[in-house]
Amino acid sequence: MRAASVPLTREGLRRIGHRPPRGATLGSEASFAALCGVSPVERSSDSRQYRRLNRGGDRQANAALHRIVQTRLRVDPRTQDYYERRSKEGKTRREIVRSLKRYAAREVFHLVRPVQPQPSL
Repeated sequence: MRAASVPLTREGLRRIGHRPPRGATLGSEASFAALCGVSPVERSSDSRQYRRLNRGGDRQANAALHRIVQTRLRVDPRTQDYYERRSKEGKTRREIVRSLKRYAAREVFHLVRPVQPQPSL
């Protein structure tokens, strides 16, 4: 993660990492993405099939991921290259941001997930 993203991540995602909502677990990247509202949901109409982001989840966490993605689009060359490549493939800005949010959630999950204690031998 870029240093510019860390304060946003810490403030916006702190609650979920340390105290997930009742009944929710942070056992996997997919469950964390669902808690943040960035897990993909299949959508289709007539002949077009696509994915959209889950509208559920914690809105503050989703907003923090959105700020991370927007910051990366402005300052990170790798993210800018990814954006250009996907644009040439015919993807819309919305679809590209959806993918970047999911990728950012994957990175954040590894930063905030609880450490599993090692079994004693």
